Amino acid sequence: MAVKKFWPINHACGHISQGDLSDRPADRRAGYARWLAERHCADCWRAVQGGDTSSKAEWLAKKRAAEQAEAEEWSARYRMPPLDGTDRAVAWGTRCRHQLVSAAYTALVLEGTTSEAEWEAIEESVRPLTRAGWWLDQRDADPADLTELLEAAATNDRPTENPHF
Repeated sequence: MAVKKFWPINHACGHISQGDLSDRPADRRAGYARWLAERHCADCWRAVQGGDTSSKAEWLAKKRAAEQAEAEEWSARYRMPPLDGTDRAVAWGTRCRHQLVSAAYTALVLEGTTSEAEWEAIEESVRPLTRAGWWLDQRDADPADLTELLEAAATNDRPTENPHF
């Protein structure tokens, strides 16, 4: 049986569209459909942009710059060390670390049963993880799993798969 080429996409805005994914390799269609589902449909995206969609790249660059500034300010406030890796990986990894650790604080402390003192210990175990690639690998992790991920990283003595990342 052939992999389907048209996928129903349930967008984050609540709209449903039919995605023609025939231009994608068969083994990448499901992942792309899942990625599309996490975003607004084209009409809602345009509405959010205020009708100015002439430069999606410019909009994305502004969004990334704002996220980067927020992540760097957070890193300075909480004394997080700079990450190691390529310039691109460091920038992205810094954003991933900020997003994961902030979400974990919400999940574990604000919504969970972790005390502030316990959180400080978790925060201390975040600091030694300075390889940007590690944070990139965790970008889709459940924030509630941060403690377990940190423990695994602390006991992991395997060489990195891509030391330049």
